[in-house]
Amino acid sequence: LYGDEDIAHRTLYVEASRGCPFKCEFCLSSLDKTAWPFDLDRFLGELESLHARGARLFKFVDRTFNLNIKSSLKIMQFFLDKLAADPADPVYAHFEVVPDHLPDALKEGIMKFPPGVLQFEIGIQSFNPEVQALVSRRQDNEKAAENIRWLCAHSNAHLHVDLIAGLPGEDVASFARGFDRLYALQPHEIQFGILKRLRGTPIIRHTQEYGLVFDPHPPYTILATDRIDFVTMQRLVRFARYWDLIANSGRFAHTLPLILGDTPFAHFMALSDWLYASTDATHRIALDRLAGLVAQWLALRGEDPGAVRIMLGQDYAGQSQQGPLKQKAATNPAQPALPQRQARHLAA
Repeated sequence: LYGDEDIAHRTLYVEASRGCPFKCEFCLSSLDKTAWPFDLDRFLGELESLHARGARLFKFVDRTFNLNIKSSLKIMQFFLDKLAADPADPVYAHFEVVPDHLPDALKEGIMKFPPGVLQFEIGIQSFNPEVQALVSRRQDNEKAAENIRWLCAHSNAHLHVDLIAGLPGEDVASFARGFDRLYALQPHEIQFGILKRLRGTPIIRHTQEYGLVFDPHPPYTILATDRIDFVTMQRLVRFARYWDLIANSGRFAHTLPLILGDTPFAHFMALSDWLYASTDATHRIALDRLAGLVAQWLALRGEDPGAVRIMLGQDYAGQSQQGPLKQKAATNPAQPALPQRQARHLAA
C-alpha cells in the first residue's frame, strides 16, 4: 500500500504482543483472557525491515508494553542501537506502560534515551481505590505515583497520563482530588477522557446501580451518573477540550502555572466556565484570540497585567523556537519531525 517515501513520513502502528491480563471494565481489552507475545526475534526482524525502508516513527499498540521486562528491554535496545549507529538520524517510539510496574532494570534502559525519542502513555484513570475496585482495576496508587515522579525527574520520556471522568462511584470532588494529585507529579500532558460504553465491555453492569446514562449514538459517551448530573458532565467535557487547547498543547507552558495556582482543577474549571460563557465555543478558537481570553481572565482574577504579558510573551517566543526544528526536519528527508506537541514541550 505504501512506498518507502510514504513510510518514512508516517507513524507506523506496531504490536509486539496482543491482549491484556487486566480486566478494567471500561476497556475492550477486558474481554481478553490474557496477553500473549509474538515471536520476538521475528518481530525485531520486521522492525529492522521497516527501519531499512525509512520508517522512523513507531507507535506500539501493546496494552502492557512493560509486562515482560526482558522483551521490553530488547525492543528498547533496538532503538538505542539505531540511535548509536547514526545520532543524526533519530527514531521515535510511543509505548503504553503499566504505571505501577517499573523495575530497576527497565529504569536503567529508559535513562539511556535522549530527549525527543520516547513517549509513554500511562493509564491512571482514577486515584480513588473504591472506584478502581468497582471497575476491576488493580493498581498500586503509591507505586504508580512514585514511578511517574521518577520518570519526570530522571528520564527524557515524554509522558501522557490518562484520567477518565464519569466512572461509576466517582463524583466531581473525587475526580478533582485525583486530577490535582496527578498534576502535582508534573507529567507533560494529562489526557482527560470522558467514559464511553464500548460494545461488549462489562462496565454496563453498573448502569442501574450507579445511574449511568450513555449517549445512544457513537461513541456512546457518558452523559450523567448518580454522582454527576448532565449539566456538570458537560462542564467536564468542556474542561477536557480547553485543557487540551491550553495545557496539553504546550502553547502556554509559562502561563499555565499562573492559571492553575495551588488548586489546579478548581482554577481551570473556573477558566473553562468563563471561556465558554464568553465564546459559546470549544472549537475553532484562534490561538491569538485564546491567548487574549486567557490574559483577560487572569486580569479579572486580579493578576498583574504586566506579569501576564511577560508570561504570554515567553510562550509566544517558545512557539518561534520550533521553527528551526521543523526546518531541519524538512531539509533532511531521513529525519522525521517530532510530533508537534512534544516539540513544543521540549522548546518550552
